[in-house]
Parts: sequence; structure tokens; C-alpha cells
Amino acid sequence: MSERLTIGELASRTGVATSALRYWEEFGLLPAPARVAGQRRYPPSAVGLVGVVLALRDIGFTLREIKAFIASRSPAGDDWRELYQRKLTELDQRIAHAQTARAVIAHGLDCRHEDILECPRFAGGVAALLAGSSLEEAHEEAHSH
Repeated sequence: MSERLTIGELASRTGVATSALRYWEEFGLLPAPARVAGQRRYPPSAVGLVGVVLALRDIGFTLREIKAFIASRSPAGDDWRELYQRKLTELDQRIAHAQTARAVIAHGLDCRHEDILECPRFAGGVAALLAGSSLEEAHEEAHSH
């Protein structure tokens, strides 16, 4: 039988707090480990699994999405690709939104008005948002005049 890791050893090897590891186990991201005298004993492969969780979290997956990703991995399945495609679409939308937000801020900094609230373009953008426009639409509308 290969060496088993205590939760403290797993935490030390991965940089993840023991409380987070317990939560991930409870949430279903990590399989319930064997117990020796009541203590959790993880297989060495748990280090890699924690690494997968960290990598997916860092690229924007929620814990719920990571759980679905882990569950979707089967020798015959391609379900993980659908999860990746959805996340890619979401990230593209977030990037587009962030680029618009950056443009709005840059235009605000370039505004000739002492107080941004006195700027007609800013007021037009706010009015467009209140009318139900997206930030992108409101920004475009405010700068099309």
C-alpha cells in the first residue's frame, strides 16, 4: 500500500488550508479519504486532484463547475469539453464587458467637465442604463452624439 497523507500533509504539499480541504471534501470535490484511527488519510494522487481544483478555480471556474468537471471525466465521455466551451463563452463576455468598462473610465478621465455628474454624455449613459441598455449599449449611445 502506498504512503497515505494526513490532511495536514496534503495542506502542506498543496498550500491549501485544511479547512478548505475539508470543505472541498464535504462539497464533493475530493473523494472521502480512508480513515486511520479517525484521521483522514489521502492517497498521494489527492495532491494532483487538489492541483486540478486550484487550476480550474484560477481560470474562473466556480466550485460547482469544478465539481461538474470532475464528475464529467469518464473514459468514454466528452462532457468536459461542453463545460470548457461554456466557460470560454462566459470569459469572452466578461472580457468584452471589462473592455467597455475600461473605455467608460478612460472617457470619464478625459471629460472636460470638472464634475463628471455635469457631463451630458455621462448623464446620457446613465439614462440609457436606466432604460434597460447594457453598459456596452449605453456607452455607445452616449458617445454617438
